[in-house]
Amino acid sequence: MATHAGPVERTAGLRQAAAAAGELVTALTALAPAVAGEGLPAESISQSYFRVREVELSDQQAALHGALALHRGLEDLCDAPLSGADLALEMTGMRQSVLDLTGAAPGADPDSLPSPAAPGPMVRAPSESLWSARWLIGHQVHVLFNICAAVAVADATRHLRHGDHDAALPRLADATVYVRGFPAAMTHASTIPADYYMAEIRHTMAPPSVDVPLSGRQHRGYKLFRAAMKDLLTVVPDSYEHLAARAPELAEARGALLEADIVDSERHVTLAYSMVHLRRSIAQKPEGPDNAVAELRLMRHRRAAQYAPLIRFGDHYIADAVARLRHT
Repeated sequence: MATHAGPVERTAGLRQAAAAAGELVTALTALAPAVAGEGLPAESISQSYFRVREVELSDQQAALHGALALHRGLEDLCDAPLSGADLALEMTGMRQSVLDLTGAAPGADPDSLPSPAAPGPMVRAPSESLWSARWLIGHQVHVLFNICAAVAVADATRHLRHGDHDAALPRLADATVYVRGFPAAMTHASTIPADYYMAEIRHTMAPPSVDVPLSGRQHRGYKLFRAAMKDLLTVVPDSYEHLAARAPELAEARGALLEADIVDSERHVTLAYSMVHLRRSIAQKPEGPDNAVAELRLMRHRRAAQYAPLIRFGDHYIADAVARLRHT
């Protein structure tokens, strides 16, 4: 996929990728049709809003519903003005999710795979419809990445508990691919005019449109990922220096994952600034002193402080400042 090519070549590559995802959806549907998600009860307002449901699925159904989310994401990317760098990260996460969900071996011979049919001309909806749909589609890809990352981290942690570093390393690498894709998927969802977001979307995530304001903390996939990360660090809590001395490859793999997690929080700060500037978060309490950007920046600082001794280039200035605040 020529992520940094000109618009014509790039769009043609995306349309080809979307066609391939469509072929995968068709093949998986032939085994068993998709579950009617809208017919399932939502467990939260967030699930209802973003049209996400949680239910026990077979491997085939999990692969099918993941492929459906990817297919929608790829079709939308044909029109989304995402940067080449973010497109590369999101596409890499999508590829990894296909491998994980289908059990396909990485590096399969392309000649052994079925060639998708040449995509036909796309029918374009009005921009406003595309922007509203993009907000949901990008978030659904983000949810998929969260769940896949949580599973990969949990797999790695299980291997580490059993002392199998060799099996843990590739799963840590897989998790890092997903976490690097987090901000790319969120940016994908946000490739809409800020004025349109403020006028048409933001109010739909707050009362009276919904019972309680929506927040990223309400996403179960995100909670699963954060719990998996916490569990990982209970199994390998060593400082970077101590871990590198006894298991250098593990120290680097854990460090890459933690660095990606910090960058995700950093990019959330800048993304929020581009969309809402200095306005307050819709999920903040009225008496809170900060705005959305300051809240997100505080989350970044706490994460950076926690990870400072665990990574090679830790933010020790922030770690020292947080430590002083905790003792005052």
